[in-house]
Amino acid sequence: MFLSAYTKEFKYNLSLATPVILGMLGHTVVALVDNIMVGQLGTAELAAVSLGNSFMFIAMSLGIGFSTAITPLVAEADGEGNFEKGKSSFKHGLFLCTVLGIALFLMVFVAKPLMYAMNQPPEVVDLAMPYLTLVAVSLVPLIIFQAFKQFSDGLSMTRYPMYATIAANVVNVILNYIFIFGKFGAPEMGIVGAAIGTLASRVIMVVYLWYILSQKTKSRDYVLNIKLFSLSKAMLKKLLNLGFPSALQMFFEVAIFTSAIWLSGILGKNPQAANQIALNLSSMTFMVAMGFSVAAMIRVGNQKGLQRFRELRRIAYSIFLLSTILAVIFAIFFLIFNEALPKLYLDYDNVDEFKDNFEVVSIAAKLLLIAAVFQISDTIQVVALGALRGMQDVKIPTLITFVAYWLIGFPISFYLSMYTDYTSAGIWIGLLAGLTASGVMLFIRFNYLSKKFINANDAQIVMEEEI
Repeated sequence: MFLSAYTKEFKYNLSLATPVILGMLGHTVVALVDNIMVGQLGTAELAAVSLGNSFMFIAMSLGIGFSTAITPLVAEADGEGNFEKGKSSFKHGLFLCTVLGIALFLMVFVAKPLMYAMNQPPEVVDLAMPYLTLVAVSLVPLIIFQAFKQFSDGLSMTRYPMYATIAANVVNVILNYIFIFGKFGAPEMGIVGAAIGTLASRVIMVVYLWYILSQKTKSRDYVLNIKLFSLSKAMLKKLLNLGFPSALQMFFEVAIFTSAIWLSGILGKNPQAANQIALNLSSMTFMVAMGFSVAAMIRVGNQKGLQRFRELRRIAYSIFLLSTILAVIFAIFFLIFNEALPKLYLDYDNVDEFKDNFEVVSIAAKLLLIAAVFQISDTIQVVALGALRGMQDVKIPTLITFVAYWLIGFPISFYLSMYTDYTSAGIWIGLLAGLTASGVMLFIRFNYLSKKFINANDAQIVMEEEI
């Protein structure tokens, strides 16, 4: 009976989270397709995409993290049945995401020369520079898409961003094939061809999502007739107060994984390529956890709008339980297939590259063993973050993520990789430590805050009854 209070929510949680998961996996699939196709060119090309994307990951984390402020505000307004509040939250969020997307593109473009000062393999940097130029431009449509996506999620319309992402992935695969390898009369452009596919797919993604939302009764009035420059200082301030800490939360986590790319580059091109493979595979399972994080944000935001705090806590725990069960399944999958999965990324029939490919697979297989272990802590920390964002609690979680990743995780990664024989495995042991610390502290924060909300609400009810 006790367990059924949580398991009875599984079906709805899955129906809400699955489209989000598939949509977010779409972003990872873009990287997966790029990596597999580019991996056929050689390990240096794969390392170059890894290095170029490391800059993108940092910029994307800020943009995507900031956009998550839109979801709890729209979800709360939807719970209250307040259209004007919901549209204002979306409009101001769209404006800020557009400005941020342009700013992040300029930031990455200006930062490109830093690659020469990062002690990375010269052949990798030379390949990464032109790739990064085009991919940086794609930040603008990507962050604008995130504004529409987070708004759609806030209305519990989680399927439509998934449709847009699937359409974009089809375009990406086709254009990659054409321009990377020079098919159908197109020039053979190598990794620059992968960048063209990424840019085109992200433009299509945002246009298609806007079109879908403009045709649906529930969302049509939100996305049409948007007076983008008619702004309220109060709403801008509210979004900034929620969005900036949320952006920092994601930045702190993504930055430590990016540091893993840079530390791997110092170790050499093969460790960097192996790190990219392990990172790409673990990112795919992480997107499942992210889907449940969004589900937690939506459902907790709805319950907060309804002032039903006991339900808020029960629903959040049901999401914790379901996502943790799936994390255990993924951990077992990585443990069983840790050697087979990296081979998907490389051309084992290439005799000239066999020695490098064998080393890359050997390193990646070890990293996947560590990735298997942190599936559970990674899931708990990201779902707890989603629930806390739904409660519009962002400042303390931001401090927690900074402490976990940069005062605990990164020093371990740096020391073990640079000063011990653990090398690449040492980097990932640090990631494991940071994610575990984050998961424990964020779960404790949610437990404390949800109890506080319940007690305050109970006290208010007693007071009203006495009056």
